[in-house]
Amino acid sequence: MSHSQQMQQLITDIQSKGVRLSSTEQEHVSRKGGAGPSDHQAIVIDGSTVMVPVHTQSANYSPYTLADNEVGEVTLKNEGIPIVDVTFARDPKFYQLKTSDGIPYSHIATLHSTDVLATTVLQTCIRYGGMNKTCKFCSIEQSLAAGRTIAYKRPSQLAEVAKAAVELDGVKHMVMTTGTPSTPDRGAKVLTESVSAVKAAVDLPIQVQCEPPNDHHWFQLLKEAGADALGMHIEVVSPRLRKSMMPSKSQITLDEYMKAFKAAVPIFGWGQVSTYILAGLGDTVDDILAVCDELIAIGVYPFVVPFVPIRGTPLEDHPAPSSELMVAILRPLGAKLAAANMSSAQVKAGCAKCGACSSLQKYENTNAKQLN
Repeated sequence: MSHSQQMQQLITDIQSKGVRLSSTEQEHVSRKGGAGPSDHQAIVIDGSTVMVPVHTQSANYSPYTLADNEVGEVTLKNEGIPIVDVTFARDPKFYQLKTSDGIPYSHIATLHSTDVLATTVLQTCIRYGGMNKTCKFCSIEQSLAAGRTIAYKRPSQLAEVAKAAVELDGVKHMVMTTGTPSTPDRGAKVLTESVSAVKAAVDLPIQVQCEPPNDHHWFQLLKEAGADALGMHIEVVSPRLRKSMMPSKSQITLDEYMKAFKAAVPIFGWGQVSTYILAGLGDTVDDILAVCDELIAIGVYPFVVPFVPIRGTPLEDHPAPSSELMVAILRPLGAKLAAANMSSAQVKAGCAKCGACSSLQKYENTNAKQLN
């Protein structure tokens, strides 16, 4: 087995099983609750930044641990056997700053991976709060309740923080997601205002993420405001499971998503529209790959990630997917992406470009080399 294949397997395995931290001193750039990758820590392994679950129930029983070695570095171990030395993403310099009205920059936007700025513009969601509404895997309002963020980030605040993150920490691109408001645009309006302000302040590629708006003209408005890429997240693919896992959001059918994707791709470009799919919630390998085939044919990048059971959500005790399940999905998906000439490296901004929450890039790259 080649070194790249070994790293491929290792990253897939630790993202499924997590890593046990031996002390708070091993906590660096990590997040508890909130939107996006939560209960994770950014760890650099063999030059790749990987978001690894560390604050989840399943991570408590992981065979993987971190230990300081004799030369002052940190070693990843499996059942006590050293595997590879790792480093951590460090707290960025912009975290030390506050806005003029005293709000910490870290409450406005956070560092994901090592060079991605991320923000949730609206930290509340009409689909959150109430067992008959909430997506059972979502923790969007946890960080708000804990006082680690604010409910609404104004465009001027986002522009100020983004500029500082680029100048002080070399941030390369930005992700703007949002909770869904009760308006028909489903967050597209507030994202349009936010992107416009950031682009006026700093040259930074931006992906926006929202549910499909009722009027597809919002895609053109987002693009004109400066958005470089778009994410609309399916998350669960089979209708029965969507209704169970996302009682409210599942009212937006897969057919509606596909129509939105078809409208958005001509505006943003081939591969610049993506979707998040969570593996491990009950969708079969065939279910996921069949939807991925449909997405790729449209020009949408299907970013498949392992489900992470976040504490405080209804699914906190749900098992994480096995690495065998992830390999069964990611290996053929990597081949499909390579055959379609669709690459995360070509994505201008966002989750697929970052790739730290899944080992999909590793499989994509392996298959691309084989084709060449």
